[in-house]
Amino acid sequence: MSEQPSISTVSLEQHHTKLGIGISKPRISWKFTATRDTFPNWEQSAYEIEICRNSSPEPETYYVEKPDSVLVPWPSKPLSSRELARVRVRSYGSSLTEPTDWSVWVDVECGLLNRDDWVARAITSPVKQTEGPLRPIRFRRSFKTTAAVSHARLYITSLGVFKAYINGAPVGDHCMSPGWTSYRHRLNYEVFDVTAMLRANGENIVAVEVAEGWYATRLGFLGGRRFIYGDEMALIAQLELRSDEGEVVLTSDSSWMCHESALISSELYDGEVYDVREEQEAWNDRSFNEDGAWLGVRETEFPKAELVASNAPPVRVTAVVDAVEIIKTPSGKTIVDFGQNLVGRVRIHSLVKPAGHSTTLIHAEVLENQELGIRPLRIAKCTDTIISSGSPIHDWMPQFTFHGFRYVQIDGWSPDDAENPLSLDSLVAEVMHTDLSRTGWFTCSHQMVNKLHENATWSMRGNFLSLPTDCPQRDERLGWTGDIQVFGPSANFLYNTSGMLGDWLKDLSAEQLETPNAIPPFVVPNVIPESLWPMFPQAIWDDVTILLPWTLYQSYGDINILRRQYPSMTAWLDRGVARGPDRLWDDSLFQLGDWLDPTAPPDAPGNARTDGTLVADAYLVHVTKILFEISTILHESTNATRYREDYTALKALFQNKYISPAGYLVSDTQTALSLALVFDLIPSSEQISAAGDRLARLVRKSRFQVSTGFAGTPIITHALTKSGNAQFAYRMLQEKSCPSWMYPITMGATTIWERWDSMRPDGSVNPGEMTSFNHYALGSIVNWLHGVVGGVRALEPGWRVFCVEPVPGGTVEWAEVVYETVYGRVECKWELVDGLFKLRLVVPPNSRAKVVLPVNQEEVQEEKWVGSGYYTFEKGFDAKVGWPPKALVPPMWEVDDSFV
Repeated sequence: MSEQPSISTVSLEQHHTKLGIGISKPRISWKFTATRDTFPNWEQSAYEIEICRNSSPEPETYYVEKPDSVLVPWPSKPLSSRELARVRVRSYGSSLTEPTDWSVWVDVECGLLNRDDWVARAITSPVKQTEGPLRPIRFRRSFKTTAAVSHARLYITSLGVFKAYINGAPVGDHCMSPGWTSYRHRLNYEVFDVTAMLRANGENIVAVEVAEGWYATRLGFLGGRRFIYGDEMALIAQLELRSDEGEVVLTSDSSWMCHESALISSELYDGEVYDVREEQEAWNDRSFNEDGAWLGVRETEFPKAELVASNAPPVRVTAVVDAVEIIKTPSGKTIVDFGQNLVGRVRIHSLVKPAGHSTTLIHAEVLENQELGIRPLRIAKCTDTIISSGSPIHDWMPQFTFHGFRYVQIDGWSPDDAENPLSLDSLVAEVMHTDLSRTGWFTCSHQMVNKLHENATWSMRGNFLSLPTDCPQRDERLGWTGDIQVFGPSANFLYNTSGMLGDWLKDLSAEQLETPNAIPPFVVPNVIPESLWPMFPQAIWDDVTILLPWTLYQSYGDINILRRQYPSMTAWLDRGVARGPDRLWDDSLFQLGDWLDPTAPPDAPGNARTDGTLVADAYLVHVTKILFEISTILHESTNATRYREDYTALKALFQNKYISPAGYLVSDTQTALSLALVFDLIPSSEQISAAGDRLARLVRKSRFQVSTGFAGTPIITHALTKSGNAQFAYRMLQEKSCPSWMYPITMGATTIWERWDSMRPDGSVNPGEMTSFNHYALGSIVNWLHGVVGGVRALEPGWRVFCVEPVPGGTVEWAEVVYETVYGRVECKWELVDGLFKLRLVVPPNSRAKVVLPVNQEEVQEEKWVGSGYYTFEKGFDAKVGWPPKALVPPMWEVDDSFV
């Protein structure tokens, strides 16, 4: 066999696990691994899939002459519920004579595909709690096995969040399961292989603890609301066993017992109270004897929502962060600093206190006036409490809550305690988030830029916990549509979000399409009452219906997400947008627009320099164009024609309404000009040039400080680069004074802030009621770092064909970007050495790249196409031309050039 690349991974539906997949015909994808100096220009011409099914003794082999290696159709008959199959793949190059080696076998097992597969009952406590917070409930059921169990699966979900145990051992490592969905429409269930956990020929115990989670807790700001989805917790569990003696199905039903938890309360915003005095040791093991306090359960109504096996990975503890300092505050409080703003919980290794003693942990992101800064939390308590029994507590952590914090104030335990003094080794912080696969990395010679990228990554980790939230710490933590719309391209590069964001979009369309005008909620799932925040149409936020599926398609090449979300897209554009007589936006409607413009007052974050209707109209033209392209891809020819004509007409109306013959815009702002340039709204090359010059002038006039909010920030550096002003973009990037991307870093930030001045230069917290220190939206600058500084971007959906076009500038002397595409690993690193630009590039097999090297003035830019392999390029290039650009200020002013 001649030398061929090897197949490194095989996946099904880009699913996070091969167990419990929720589709009967899962599409198959595979990636190739190749060393840097072999397999040049290798492309697949055919593939072979072998499938072994447990329903058939003979393997099935399918040979297909196509180059596709991502999401290829399932070739066999559909799988049935619980069915197990094994899959392996090999590929053929251009010769079609010698294949690669077979991949390793990959197992795929279906979950419960039909509602009739569920025979379990929903069970709850017989004692109904009438007020919140609801005290968690513990459930248990004993059963005997008479033979060795060869196969056992636990299918489980809850109204609330659960933790399951078998014979005292935790089932899986998931946290906050089954996550948060639009519970009226969809309820996730999880599947665990528990074969090895069961005792043969003896008694076994399955036990589950359920807390209110998102289902029944208080949600929303201004006090929020309880019991939005329901006012009691419930468990649904189905344990299916197989042995030589046959099959047994053990389900949640009236034969189970229950008891109050030792957790007195467990809430998302306020935290958890654990009374160790009420603990029942080994309650989840077979050695425990139920006393009279354990009650029979009550069967309750089975959920009407669809039970689904999620494509998204579960929430897990993904990292552990050590404490770095113990601080004694001026008021005498004890505060532990973990050195990193994160989302998760504290784990205490050992705690010994007398019976009845309370130890409290209050979580916050910052210090203010050398004390714990709790004002940004609003009314969220973010407090965990341990009431001791007198016996030592080992490896304690809250079970059903999470916090956004860097600092933890500990009351009732200090370094001065005679016994068991608090020390840096006493506790750690556990980082929790949806366990997405990391796919993108960026580094460069500028350490503050690296820190900016790291901060954005941390903010994404903290806000991707079950769904994409706005912030993880205060009494909010909601799935705001505008935030993920602007950050989507950055998120998709950093991590594989296909399952998580794809699932979230299902909830969005379900809630959108049940409204009369198909207006999406501002937050998904929607928990904000109409009386507090009426539902009204909004550009940017509601445009997520079109732009996020499009972004996912560009990243992963999955046309099914466009097809599935298409009714949501067309409904929004056809029925949701509030149009004026000219079919642009009705300008009498309030628009959030360029939200969080840095000049907006603390109490009026929507008071931006750029006219909100202009922003909305620019987006309307843009999303109409995108929907025309989507309709064409989906062969929706009638709609494609309609949206193309609408796009052409709306673009002309926008130009007539907002753009002067000289290329200026009615709103003479950086955001307005950036939108017009990036969305290709300006008609002539002369006007485009003038608009670029005008944007550069405004950037100089603002002394390179950020002057944009939600609409302008993701695109301002792209607009400058596109208009030939890349050095201005680098100069903005490296500015340190407030407002700027570097200013928070000078203030010690380890995540992206909600406001440019969430903390002011004097160390005080912004007085605005809405101030978070962990918001990813303004970190969307990293998309420019990946695509322009690093220099890689997709040319075709899924990255089979991509562009390599780094744009050096500023004081950055080298940059490297790595991205795990669905085809394989792209590596690109450039450096400037003695007047030479040097580029090293790795293109994965079955992919191609267009390479464009930077040129000096008067040089003609050329492009070179390359196939898979390892490449080096170099050419003469003067990266200092135009650097540093100067601010446009009166001559008597001094300008800080310390960025150099």
